[in-house]
Amino acid sequence: MRVLPFLLFLVLVPAVSHAAPKAELWSDWQAYNPQSRTEIDHADWQAVLDRFVSQPEPGVTTFDYKRAIEDAANGVDVVARYVDAMIVVKVSDLNLDQQMAYWINLYNALTVKVVLDHYPVKSIRDIDISPGLFASGPWGKKLVTIEGRTLSLDDIEHRILRPIWNDPRIHYAVNCASVGCPALAKQAYDARQLEDQLDRAATGFINHRRAIHSDGDGGFVISSLYDWYRDDFGAGDAQFVAHLLTFAGPELTAQLDHIGGFDVSGDEYDWALNAPQS
Repeated sequence: MRVLPFLLFLVLVPAVSHAAPKAELWSDWQAYNPQSRTEIDHADWQAVLDRFVSQPEPGVTTFDYKRAIEDAANGVDVVARYVDAMIVVKVSDLNLDQQMAYWINLYNALTVKVVLDHYPVKSIRDIDISPGLFASGPWGKKLVTIEGRTLSLDDIEHRILRPIWNDPRIHYAVNCASVGCPALAKQAYDARQLEDQLDRAATGFINHRRAIHSDGDGGFVISSLYDWYRDDFGAGDAQFVAHLLTFAGPELTAQLDHIGGFDVSGDEYDWALNAPQS
């Protein structure tokens, strides 16, 4: 893959510095109970998704933050109630599938809650509550305490989900409330359906042009997601393309097969809020 010019890299770093932490395992979160049959109830989160998430086109969803505030009894209040219920769960007593579904759903619910708490905003990056002189957005802010440990969105994604499961499909499951982000799933993640749900999330994003599209000159423009987390999708271009082809539909497969080599001419990401167009 072609490396972007150094000067362009310098320009881009401040805008996305929050988005590329390394996966660093917090080993105490590795505890789990493989014999556990406990099932976490995500019904409240599902009720919110059913009411406020729409799918305007394949691979894209929106969340109606304005209506979720106006209809508080079914919206913002239910989100808060769901988060409150999740933070008292003893996660270490769950089996791994239940844990994965738990963390993904909690991450997405917390992201929605942060936006609702600060709405109206045009972008989640406008919610500048992370600590640190050069930090931006809400991702570094400690939001919840679970089993005695305070956690931020970054902690859940980069210290728990990514390093424990080492599954690139996690990037398609966690949502950052932005147009350029993989879609917020209309169904809560369910431990009994994880493989199918993760595959659907990957398929939906990869086959939309915001993930990858031809630049019309023999190369590709990719989502900045693939630039920020390059190593998660394969050690080299061949592995990255193989990842894409695993989920690519006929149109993208034909493009990847037709263009000789794999040349990236640039990357892009739309940070506008994933709200319905007014």
